[in-house]
Amino acid sequence: MKRTSGKRWISLVLAVCLCLLVGCGGKQTGYDPLKGVETRMITDSAGRQVEIPAEITRIAPSGSTAQMILMPVAYDLLVGLSSSPSTAQMSYFPEEMRYLPTFGQFYGSKASLNMESLIAAQPQLIIDLGDAKDSIAKDMDTIQKQTGIPTIFIEADLDDMAAAYRTLGDILGRQEQAEELAQFIDRTVTMAQTNAAKIPESQRLKVLFGTGSTGLACNAAGSAQADVIDLVGAVNAIIPEEITNRGGGTTVSLEEVYAVEPDVILLASGGPYDTLTEGDWAGLTAVQQGRYYEIPGLPYDWMSSPPSVNRVLGIWWLGNLLYPQLYDYDMTAVAQEYYRLFWHYDLSAEEAAGMLSRSTLRT
Repeated sequence: MKRTSGKRWISLVLAVCLCLLVGCGGKQTGYDPLKGVETRMITDSAGRQVEIPAEITRIAPSGSTAQMILMPVAYDLLVGLSSSPSTAQMSYFPEEMRYLPTFGQFYGSKASLNMESLIAAQPQLIIDLGDAKDSIAKDMDTIQKQTGIPTIFIEADLDDMAAAYRTLGDILGRQEQAEELAQFIDRTVTMAQTNAAKIPESQRLKVLFGTGSTGLACNAAGSAQADVIDLVGAVNAIIPEEITNRGGGTTVSLEEVYAVEPDVILLASGGPYDTLTEGDWAGLTAVQQGRYYEIPGLPYDWMSSPPSVNRVLGIWWLGNLLYPQLYDYDMTAVAQEYYRLFWHYDLSAEEAAGMLSRSTLRT
């Protein structure tokens, strides 16, 4: 008799477990959010025709990017979160969000869906937002088949963010609120495009965007994680051989950093900001001139991680930091307006000053 190898047995067991988790062969949950309710058909950004409830009061985000985009327009409709916020993050969230269950990430390399928790929360609609991957239609079909819950994708790259909110406003019956958000985004992008067009190529600053404890895991040119740099009229110092949208997806050596000699260094929270002037980075002109900054990070990083609606505030901050003569406004006032609109939080001037204490042009 032919023996089955240990590795094969493990693979078989894992496959069975996966089937039990998501329901092999399709809908196995017994929960039907369309039963006995008025419905309507919509076409999502993947070109899929999806039947959804006409009135929606309970939604689930597919992941962290979707969660962040949904919060400004529909935090009170969320029945769960994709990931549990830290204590520091939670202090910026509306009270209603602080006791929601965690579902996990629905799909992708970091998939961690808790099906039992999802079904117990009984969402009427699962919403995915972000960039349109090649497999997006198939991914959405798979989630809908596995859960039995209508699942839609709305494209929400930075260029599409305002339109995404208008679409959400229509689907969720939040047109007025969504329009206010969309207009803020339109105003932001138009302002950046207008200002960037005034900057000659010879005067565009070269920016290194480092993440991780070493600062050497970079968000390079072409990555959605770093597109704010291009939009405000600067140049990404790191040109990768292969573009990746994964945060910190391009690892470089310190020798490579010296070779590109960035004009400005941006570091994510948790990086080497406090030791930059004492270690191997100290020989860089940007460090010697004090042109290194830590990106504000509450409740989310203002530029990436993930690259979501947080980038809208990042445009105002980075433009004002790099080109204050063009991006001339009170950054505290802008941050307060953004936090009120998008996070439903009244940011005090003292809180804003604390966030910007490591992120403001040194004079």
